[in-house]
Amino acid sequence: MAETLAERIWAWLHETFPERQLYIRSDGRVQFFTLSSIFQATLAGLTLIFLGWVAFATVNVVFKDRIIAAKEHNKQQMQSTYESRIADLQLSYDEVNTALISADDKFKAAADELQAKQNTIIAVLNRKQQVDAALNKQNDVAESANADKPGPSDSVDVAPPAAVLQSTGSSDITVDPKPVKPQPRGAKPVHASLLDFGGAVGRLAGALFGHKAPSEISPEVIARHPVLRQLAFQTDRLRRLSTTQTALMSRTQGEVETGVQEIRTVLKRTGINPDAFAQKLQGAEGGVGGPEIPLSSVHLEGITDQTFQDAYLKTSAVLEEMNQLLGGMRHVPLTTPVSGPSFERTSGFGARIDPFTGRYAFHPGLDFSGPTGALVRATAPGTVVWADVRGGYGKMVEVNHGYGIHTRYAHLSQILVQVGARVGEGSAVGKLGSTGRSTGPHVHYEIWYDDVVRNPRNFIEAGRHVL
Repeated sequence: MAETLAERIWAWLHETFPERQLYIRSDGRVQFFTLSSIFQATLAGLTLIFLGWVAFATVNVVFKDRIIAAKEHNKQQMQSTYESRIADLQLSYDEVNTALISADDKFKAAADELQAKQNTIIAVLNRKQQVDAALNKQNDVAESANADKPGPSDSVDVAPPAAVLQSTGSSDITVDPKPVKPQPRGAKPVHASLLDFGGAVGRLAGALFGHKAPSEISPEVIARHPVLRQLAFQTDRLRRLSTTQTALMSRTQGEVETGVQEIRTVLKRTGINPDAFAQKLQGAEGGVGGPEIPLSSVHLEGITDQTFQDAYLKTSAVLEEMNQLLGGMRHVPLTTPVSGPSFERTSGFGARIDPFTGRYAFHPGLDFSGPTGALVRATAPGTVVWADVRGGYGKMVEVNHGYGIHTRYAHLSQILVQVGARVGEGSAVGKLGSTGRSTGPHVHYEIWYDDVVRNPRNFIEAGRHVL
């Protein structure tokens, strides 16, 4: 095939460029040159190349500016396309980076707030445990005291707490720098019971995680990136946990408020006005006052959930009230001065037929009969302000329990304390006898509050209802 192709080319070359002779005549002489087919073909090729180069050069010279402009345009277009692509990539990177930072900030904020709420709840529960421990101690004392009581009408089931609780807290509280409302010159103390129990009056300001992120994350961006989807899922999970903790704090607020109401109910059963008694407790600690600052201006460090903050602040206030009430309740006599099967209540409080005159008269206390020489005990801690003979009372001991509460133990055969002595609940103050205006061995027991004699039966009955 190669020989055939070569033969064809050779034949085409001779047909196209047949051999020619060039004759030249000069001075009567004739010379000729033979032009072979190869020479003619070579010369024709060189001529074509030369003409092509001349044409190319001519076109470049004539259309130089247009060619350069076209090349520059193409270059600029390529550069613009490249820069646009780079800009798109940068925007995409910035979008992802910003979204990642935003999601990370939200996640950290949710985690930090959850931790702050957790610490706050732990602090509140610790305080509540102190209350429960004090109340459990009451039950233990009541059970031990109730073992040898004469009957339900003359005994108490629970004794007051032994100590005032100590307040604790975990979150820092800050206040918005807003101008304070003008305050009246004379203000009456506002009792904690006027707080918005159950949040009926409080306004739920703000929402969970109300802070603004540097850039909101669009759902499209989240959908395109698995990391962002995971972060968003975990953030929502933390938010749900945070909502649960808010509900837990609100429930704790309700439980503490219920406990305060129960204590106030016990005070009402004794005939003591809880509001007035609470004011006495506050007054005993010194003067109180200050500007009225709404709870909406108070913020817990690291917590933005206003509902949680309101519940925590109200719970703290009610716990403080419970603190004061429990501290005051230990000074309220809620038991009997004598106990055991050998004692019996022989006379009640109020109008009766006088055993000496046979006429109607008022009896300002309760009488408990028993064996002579039996110990008579103080029904609450306090200070002895009388320890001597006093008219028809015979040998009598009077104890000041504070907050306007006094108890008297009369007709004693022997006084075991001196004026000024400090006595605790259950401390022996004397021995049962029949001195003074008495028909037989018994102890006459009186309770005074705000210089008014009260029915001891109400106090003893109220003692059964202490939780």
